[in-house]
Amino acid sequence: MALPDGIEELAGAASRGDPAARDALLAAVRPEVLRLCARLLPHREDAEEACQDALLALAQGIGRFEGRSSFRTWLHRLTANRARSTYRVLRRRWLVEAGDVPLPERPDPRRTSVVAGTRLDLLDALDAVRPELAEAVTLRDVLGLGYREIAELLGLPEGTVKSRIHEARRQLRARLSGEPSTAEGRQ
Repeated sequence: MALPDGIEELAGAASRGDPAARDALLAAVRPEVLRLCARLLPHREDAEEACQDALLALAQGIGRFEGRSSFRTWLHRLTANRARSTYRVLRRRWLVEAGDVPLPERPDPRRTSVVAGTRLDLLDALDAVRPELAEAVTLRDVLGLGYREIAELLGLPEGTVKSRIHEARRQLRARLSGEPSTAEGRQ
């Protein structure tokens, strides 16, 4: 699914403080934001909560959209960060509510789809990686942005983006496979 035509102009008007443009923008991007959140969060309710968090962050932060990158790219970054943040909040909430019930090492394959279990593992592994590495690899490997788009969005040289993604993948691979990692020594 793509964003509708004219979205850049609408985002520009919203960023300049036009409340009607902001409301129209929120309505126009909601399906795409929900789709992106669902790529990160396995349960529909969790994705919907992340979508609402992302839309609220968009409404509050649209004034900071400067047009240095495309609105689509900016929206992807905002959505990825909010979805990861929502996951952390939901996980903490579950741990508090569960009390003494230990969190299983791996999702039970009889009760969780392989895709959902993999995404949960990935989200946990992303939380263990430095934030700038996690953000770059999420934008590339989960949301599908190109290296150039990520470089423009983060204000970094493309080579730095590639380096961050390479290091993030290395650390994620080690964490997901259970191999010992020297990542802590590189921080």
